Amino acid sequence: MWSKEELDRYARHIVLPGVGGAGQARLKQSSVLVVGAGGLGSPVLMYLAAAGVGRLGIVEMDRVALSNLQRQVLFDTEHIGQPKAEVARARLNGLNPHIEIHTHTLKLDSHNALEILAPYDLVVDCSDNFPTRYLVNDACVLLDKPLVYGAIHQFEGQLSVFHYQGGPCYRCLFPNPPQPGTVPNCSEAGVFGVLPGVIGSLMATEALKLLLGQGEVLSGKLLLYDGLQARFSHIRFSRRQDCLVCGDQPSVTTLQDYELFCGISV
Repeated sequence: MWSKEELDRYARHIVLPGVGGAGQARLKQSSVLVVGAGGLGSPVLMYLAAAGVGRLGIVEMDRVALSNLQRQVLFDTEHIGQPKAEVARARLNGLNPHIEIHTHTLKLDSHNALEILAPYDLVVDCSDNFPTRYLVNDACVLLDKPLVYGAIHQFEGQLSVFHYQGGPCYRCLFPNPPQPGTVPNCSEAGVFGVLPGVIGSLMATEALKLLLGQGEVLSGKLLLYDGLQARFSHIRFSRRQDCLVCGDQPSVTTLQDYELFCGISV
């Protein structure tokens, strides 16, 4: 049953072919876990909340820092020093009071990942490091959940959808984590402030398409964006039969941590 306020709030969705009342009801009944509430997580969370996804989970253990405000649009100057997850929950509740928001203010690891991911229909990986990306991918494969992935670096970004209807996973594209020191982090390399907004909005688009069952999903395709050239391109890839986690004879059957590997800090 919809309240008048909800009908007004979602009016542009309800009249939209491909969404309508049935699609909006489907969003209300859906749940999404967003890993990371930083540069990518900010637009993802805001658009999913605004769209009316019924239950959102946020995994984030960091606090707001001044250097975040150049790109992490969920936060204001007054939030510096406060837990990102709690600030995000308050901001999203203000944006849409008709949804549930659950916060997980902890470090995702091999001991808690399956339990945290299990209650959600879909996972969106907005993390800023390779250990978390491999952990989340492996957990999604073991739980048989689709995963929306995005990453940014300087002026460039990429995104894809993994483990969707038998499609390839993150390890099919990147079989092994990079060695320590081979990828500079954000504080060393920098990141263009608007870039997370571009990639994060596209990640939210893919998540909503998956929940609605609409459109062509970015499964088996890596979308690349060059901000300086205003250019999008695709790389196609397939599920690897020898993939360690989703292959024909997987060797990764339990979660493991990859803390020795470096990451790109968003």
